[in-house]
Amino acid sequence: MPETDPNLDDLALLEDAARQAGDIALSFFGGDPRTWFKDNKSPVSEADMAVDGYLAEVLRTARPDYGWLSEEAVDDKERLACPRTFIVDPIDGTRAFLAGGDEWTVALAVVDHGRPVAGVVYCPVRRELFSAVATRGARLNGEKITVSGHGSVEGARLSGPHSIVANDDILSAGFERMPNVRSLAYRIALVAAGRVEVAAARSGPSDWDLAAADLLVQEAGGRLTDLDGNGVTYNKASTRHPGLIAAPQRLVRPVCDIISAAVGQ
Repeated sequence: MPETDPNLDDLALLEDAARQAGDIALSFFGGDPRTWFKDNKSPVSEADMAVDGYLAEVLRTARPDYGWLSEEAVDDKERLACPRTFIVDPIDGTRAFLAGGDEWTVALAVVDHGRPVAGVVYCPVRRELFSAVATRGARLNGEKITVSGHGSVEGARLSGPHSIVANDDILSAGFERMPNVRSLAYRIALVAAGRVEVAAARSGPSDWDLAAADLLVQEAGGRLTDLDGNGVTYNKASTRHPGLIAAPQRLVRPVCDIISAAVGQ
């Protein structure tokens, strides 16, 4: 019998869960869901909580031995003792979701010993399912994707927050400024698909914003790093990360140097 790959099994589980979660979110989309603010002043809605509840039930039932880390759930530190952990953002880009934007996503990953091995970023409005499995490449709606072949900072398309993309020192390096994408997971997924060369994030993103999209970029031929060029490790006690960039391999070092010199970590 052929050897089974647990990562492929996990990806199939994530893909189905993401599609169903997207349908739940869409049932609230444009309907003025009840909304409140968390302690960090970020919004959360009844849609986020409905999606989170669905994902917790489906994924944790399917893999009861996996740890669990979700943006919308109390952090259970028992995950730190689990070799494998689900890292979940029920709706990444809640502000976009509430404003009627189309770039919000469901971001799901399985992390094994600190690195993602299966990941999905699903954009329900655009019906785009980005998926990846470690060592097996990245795909968009089943078709293989790769990062851009653009070879220099000059003309490289840069998406990120205003403090980065409107910085004169950064723009003077020759980047082409692109609109910001309010789902960080989707912003990074666009790098994996070759639609932009560089995605940037200010200091402060969390595991759930990054893990699935990190694997997409890696499997598409790029990297997600901090501004010193170091990769990201997940499922640690602290889920927060410094400023980051995602880019094709050849652009990582020059982009890190330019952004670090302009805005620091």
